[in-house]
Amino acid sequence: MRAAATPHARGFTILELMIAMAIFMVICGAMFGLLQLSQQKYSSETQLSGAFQETRLAIDQIVRDFSASGYPAVSMFSKIPADSSQYALSPVAWDPNYPATFCLVGTAGGGTCQTPGDFDLIVESDLGGGVSWVRYQLIGTTLYRAVVAKTAAGDPVNATSPASVRVPFLTNVMNNVMNTSSAGLLTQINATYPSMFPGGTPQPIFKYTCNSSAGPTPCPLAGTDGVPGNIRDVDINLIVMTRQPDSQTQVLKLVELNGRGHRMNPSR
Repeated sequence: MRAAATPHARGFTILELMIAMAIFMVICGAMFGLLQLSQQKYSSETQLSGAFQETRLAIDQIVRDFSASGYPAVSMFSKIPADSSQYALSPVAWDPNYPATFCLVGTAGGGTCQTPGDFDLIVESDLGGGVSWVRYQLIGTTLYRAVVAKTAAGDPVNATSPASVRVPFLTNVMNNVMNTSSAGLLTQINATYPSMFPGGTPQPIFKYTCNSSAGPTPCPLAGTDGVPGNIRDVDINLIVMTRQPDSQTQVLKLVELNGRGHRMNPSR
């Protein structure tokens, strides 16, 4: 004897299965869309955070080097050593005419110095193994750092210029983008960050404050107050671009950070 079939027991129809599958696909599509958006956001934020951290560490290192510059000063010796490589002649080395004649330090492109300048700075300091020249120089969009032992008859610019002693310190530096990049990139940067390059001019990495008879003042274009030995502070401004465009907008992002180094030595 066969059991009687339950009158209400039945399976799903093809139409019901198709509707359920369609709803499932819509939900999966929305979930994967949100996942992709989240991944793009994470990638963009990671790149921006990475650029920020690299720039912050670069500024910290420059500040440390400048703050220790000029040590040991010649004024710390009761008898001046015959070998000038044993002391810092000046906190900031200069060119042209090092060490015979000081050049004049200006701001925003002024003055007669090749270095110190808007994108070039050399400091003298004892880093623990004797007095060294430490140079920061922007070439293209890469900020280089060179450390060379000071020599008595040497020239800091010549000593720190060879590619063999320069180390890439920070890449994608856009402070002088006007002279190094395509018009398309510059147009994009100006459209996204209209106030970052006022007047469409390069933004100095280094600006200098000098000691003067009237107190600290921006280093003048002329006069004895504007020589490198009188520099007491350096303001550092770094504008750095992310390595890849934003995943969502396809726009390259910039970070801008500032710092200040204050010379601590008693040389002047």
